[in-house]
Amino acid sequence: MSNDDTSDGAADNTRDRATQAAELGCAALVDAMGRVHGHRAHILALTSPDPARPLFGPASTLAYLPYRDDLPQSETGFAELFYQALGAQPQGRVLVLSSGGYPDASLGGGTKLSRGDHQQIAGILADGRLRDFTQLRGYRFSTWCRGEATRWGGDTVMPYAADVAVEIAGVTITPGDYIYADTAGAVVIPAVSIDRVLAEAHTVEAEDTQSAEAIRTEKAEDFRP
Repeated sequence: MSNDDTSDGAADNTRDRATQAAELGCAALVDAMGRVHGHRAHILALTSPDPARPLFGPASTLAYLPYRDDLPQSETGFAELFYQALGAQPQGRVLVLSSGGYPDASLGGGTKLSRGDHQQIAGILADGRLRDFTQLRGYRFSTWCRGEATRWGGDTVMPYAADVAVEIAGVTITPGDYIYADTAGAVVIPAVSIDRVLAEAHTVEAEDTQSAEAIRTEKAEDFRP
């Protein structure tokens, strides 16, 4: 999925998918991904300034690397890469920030990330810590990360490249992949598979409902030797 896929129909599709994903939840989506694809797609539970808000949307990626002062790219600021990652149509997208191998370092804070509110993104998924949870909680987008930070992280990691494949918690995320996150964790769904995975997740839910009903009516003596 490209950054310019922004017709009214595409926006409606994304809203419908977001509603389905939130109703299904992370566990059903992870189970469905396991049936459709053979690669790792789940990320264990993250932290949010507002855990009641799930996250859903296509990914725009920004890669961090360990800080070095001798590379030309060291002078590239967050703002430039932010706009490169999100492209011409940032509305409804999920900004994914890799950690550069330092998940406890701060990747940004409320002031820097206020750009996301101005650009009407769906949210941020960060494989590191973020500062200013109170400020982030006031924005319209959803935020999930490794936890809150107090110390600036610019001497530890640096934003390095936009719109590239990144790795978070052993999962590869490419631009355009769909991201869903809630209190249970996160899942990464290839864009070409999103509707198939959602349909399979509904099947998972139906099977779980049937199993729960069967368990409710089972008798202990049926399982005794």
